[in-house]
Amino acid sequence: MTREFDQLEGSEVLPSPPPSPPPAVLPHLQLIMASEAGKTFQRFAVFGESSSSGTEMNNKNFSKLCRDCGIMDGKTVTSTDVDIVFSKVKAKNARTITFQQFQEAMKELGQKRFKDKKPDEALENVYKLMEGKDPATTGVTKATTVGGVSRLTDTSKYTGSHKERFDESGKGKGIAGREEATDNSGYVSGYKGAGTYDKKNSK
Repeated sequence: MTREFDQLEGSEVLPSPPPSPPPAVLPHLQLIMASEAGKTFQRFAVFGESSSSGTEMNNKNFSKLCRDCGIMDGKTVTSTDVDIVFSKVKAKNARTITFQQFQEAMKELGQKRFKDKKPDEALENVYKLMEGKDPATTGVTKATTVGGVSRLTDTSKYTGSHKERFDESGKGKGIAGREEATDNSGYVSGYKGAGTYDKKNSK
């Protein structure tokens, strides 16, 4: 190493140390996508859990997120894969995972879901699947009308006393359709000529 001396003061000048590398940071796009994933995580974390603050997620909602967002496709990623990864990233004896643990789980599932991608690219693709997604509620409270149920609820096919409880439009008649009215006309019940006697003898 060549030593240099200050001509004015005669002091030795040591060479400057090399600049330290900048701290490792996620690419800007990935930061944004991670933020969006965090919002999706929170929405699914509180789904059906009134006491949840949205900071931790249980296995049931984790599986729902993977299914609703298309991460679990039933082929490359199955429900068994999802359960195994959840158990792997959670703390021992814990029943929930944090968002940080969730991100670790997404990295693992991403490499299964997108095998032909690099780990970072696979994670980005997983985040894209999650972006803007909400827990699916379609069909949760909707009455089923398939198979035998549709036949049981079709009032046009009712017979006997059950048929008398509904009008032609299928609307229930209420009490009138359930109670038998007392017939004080003097005719036998069901007699088709009821009420015609007075008309015949008035001529």
